[in-house]
Amino acid sequence: MDIIKREKYLSRARPYFNKQLIKVFTGQRRVGKSFLLKQIAAELATLYPSANFIFIDKEKFEFDEIKTYSHLVEYVKTHGSANANYVFIDEVQDIEGYEKALRSLLSDGNYDLYCTGSNSMVFSGELASLLSGRQVEIRVHSLSFSEFQVFHNLSNTHETLSRYLKHGGLPYLIHIPNDDELVFDYLRNIYATILYRDIVSRHQIRDTAFLENLLRYLADNTGSIVSATKIAAYLKSQKNNKTASVIINYIAYLEQAYFVTGVKRQDIQGKKIFESGEKYFFEDIGLRNAIGGYKPADIAKILENVVYNHLCFWGYSVCVGKNMDKEIDFIAQRNGEYVYVQVAYLLSSTSVIEREFGNLLNIRDNYPKYVVTMDDFPAITSYKGIKHFHLLDFVSLNDL
Repeated sequence: MDIIKREKYLSRARPYFNKQLIKVFTGQRRVGKSFLLKQIAAELATLYPSANFIFIDKEKFEFDEIKTYSHLVEYVKTHGSANANYVFIDEVQDIEGYEKALRSLLSDGNYDLYCTGSNSMVFSGELASLLSGRQVEIRVHSLSFSEFQVFHNLSNTHETLSRYLKHGGLPYLIHIPNDDELVFDYLRNIYATILYRDIVSRHQIRDTAFLENLLRYLADNTGSIVSATKIAAYLKSQKNNKTASVIINYIAYLEQAYFVTGVKRQDIQGKKIFESGEKYFFEDIGLRNAIGGYKPADIAKILENVVYNHLCFWGYSVCVGKNMDKEIDFIAQRNGEYVYVQVAYLLSSTSVIEREFGNLLNIRDNYPKYVVTMDDFPAITSYKGIKHFHLLDFVSLNDL
């Protein structure tokens, strides 16, 4: 099968070829970070055929003995050469003290370093303070809708969109027949891998049933404002007592593994970030559907999650907006420019139209404003400068 390039990420990496910076690809497991390393290696091999290439994949048994930073340095130097060395390390967070090894190899000047990590703490916080200013991070997401079409060789149709909303965008799905039972078996296996390998094992969690219940709660409340206190009250009603502080820790573990992302609320007028209450969205909508099953009744939640993911794919920093007593689903910011997005399943009545467009009209600036719905034949394509998109058209945009 032909290799499908994810040009968006390759174009971000190319300017850093042969630069004295560690190139780090971060993101949830199975979103395609390993294949990006292989594609980069293939490009470099074409450009520099006499160079030496070193690959370390911590998911393979043959590299199981590389457990600490000293093992890593020894392996790389043993396999290095006097020529330029390109070093690729997959799942670097599985090596204890990896940051010491990377700093040492970088200082030698003869190694161009590329690695992946499936935990957001790998290259942030105190753990990676030794690498401050020495790395560039490239965040890798699940397939966008446009990438999904390319990977599966599908047309830009409502049927393709429906499949994407149900199955999500994990790249390996191209190897699995388009059968709901087979696809969700695969997704549940990935769910279990992330849950137990990246969260339960890493943080030594004993109450795994609670963690799974928490994920189900977040799936059921996708796109709703929730808080640790609210979750604790719900769990108490289900005879499962956990303090708000414990819930906050568990959600942090889920976020560190890129399973979910908490989106804070921002006051549009004063740009203040509210400390309590967030919306939670899933990195891959297929994994979200695998937790509690795909239900057509959840379409509004799925729609909002997919719009959020699309904004993130295009490099926007996203908050939930609050404008006096009005909620704006998304304030997306990139390079000092803003985009406002309202999401609704259908503009089913005059009151819904007035709410969705009216909330945006109350924002007194000239940045782009969009309403995204699933209306097949939009009665309104624009209103007072606010554009109305069908979801299919919105996620098909090359950029906003």
